[in-house]
Amino acid sequence: MKVAHLRFFEDFGTRSVAIHGIMAIAFVNAILAGLFITGQVGLVSFVALLNFTAGLWVAHSIHSLGNVATDDEYNGIINEILDIGDNESSDGIDSGRIGRLLALIAAVTAVSLLTSAQVLSGTILSVAVVAVGAVALVTAIVGFLIALGDSYDESQRRTIAAVERNREGSDSDGQTDS
Repeated sequence: MKVAHLRFFEDFGTRSVAIHGIMAIAFVNAILAGLFITGQVGLVSFVALLNFTAGLWVAHSIHSLGNVATDDEYNGIINEILDIGDNESSDGIDSGRIGRLLALIAAVTAVSLLTSAQVLSGTILSVAVVAVGAVALVTAIVGFLIALGDSYDESQRRTIAAVERNREGSDSDGQTDS
């Protein structure tokens, strides 16, 4: 059985773009279903698609956390789509990544809550608010951990490079004395 078409998804960046595309389609359809389909079908479609998007978001965030430790060239969905390249300012946490993540979380949470307020009512609205808030919080925490892990890995790489430079410098000093 040939699975050559699946080799395309071996790269984390390609998988990430595909998953983000699925999330965007599901999220837009959830909003459209919630606002334009009336009755129980619209309500169930909205909740199901919103939950599907949230589940993908959390699962992909956790999957991204595991990708930080690899030497993969992936530096976030915006850089992957626009091919901006990596951010070489490796002093501290990548504030650009955190900023983009927080802006995305704020926008998705706001749209989800506003649509939920239009579609849901009563107790189910309270449950939706808590669920959307929980997904936003988990995503923010995982995003922070990803940025923190990336900063730690970069710090380790700089430290190892400095140790190697010092070792090479001391080796060359020892050779000149003989």
